[in-house]
Amino acid sequence: MAVPKRRTSTTRKNKRRTHYKLLIPGMVKCDNCGEYKLNHRVCPHCGSYKGKEVVEK
Repeated sequence: MAVPKRRTSTTRKNKRRTHYKLLIPGMVKCDNCGEYKLNHRVCPHCGSYKGKEVVEK
């Protein structure tokens, strides 16, 4: 069975883990109300999508 001969240092361990990070979602301004929303989604504030009202408030 493969067992490491030496302990992995914290620096080496942290270098390996540099790519484990949270991604920030792509936020864009709504064309209708100007609030930030997720791409390709209906605006939760005004209910519009691509300039058309989809959800009535």
